[in-house]
Amino acid sequence: MPRLVLASGSRWRRQLLDRLELPYAWQSPDIDETPRPGESPSGLVHRLALTKAQHLADEWPQHLIIGSDQIALFAGEVLGKPADLGAARAQLARFSGNRVRFVTGLALVDTRQGRHRVCHETYDVVFRALSEKEIANYVEREKPLECAGSFRMEGLGITLFERLEGDDPNTLIGLPLIRLCALLREAGLDPLGPAA
Repeated sequence: MPRLVLASGSRWRRQLLDRLELPYAWQSPDIDETPRPGESPSGLVHRLALTKAQHLADEWPQHLIIGSDQIALFAGEVLGKPADLGAARAQLARFSGNRVRFVTGLALVDTRQGRHRVCHETYDVVFRALSEKEIANYVEREKPLECAGSFRMEGLGITLFERLEGDDPNTLIGLPLIRLCALLREAGLDPLGPAA
């Protein structure tokens, strides 16, 4: 059975991967995540997800390495993680009553075969109208500084929304499990196969 590595330090991605009940290791890759001039949102998340996985390839031969990266899109602008709590409040104030699209890149690098697959999933969030007090309370309680879009879906972030639209809600947290399962099966690792 192929061995699995998650190229991420995110505890949220680890919690998602735990759901598949597959043994895996994890390591946080240190890469430059700066967008390139003229790079499309899907191109950016493809490149970053693949770079994260490839960054660990030499250390993990004979493994399947998962890389993932996410951005938020609003009014044609790519939004990253907020720099501070004030920036988080400002982002959420802009989102109030509006739709924000999240694009999550997913890469699977097979160091056994020297191959890789890269794809992306989108997920839309429609924010309800938020008061300044609600935004301030949310940011103070969750301090979502490591989250693109300034909210944590797996926490109190759910209270900010009117509705969610997409194929796989795990995409919003940062690891599209439905697509990942398909890639793993293609690579010979079926989460519903015999126990390791």
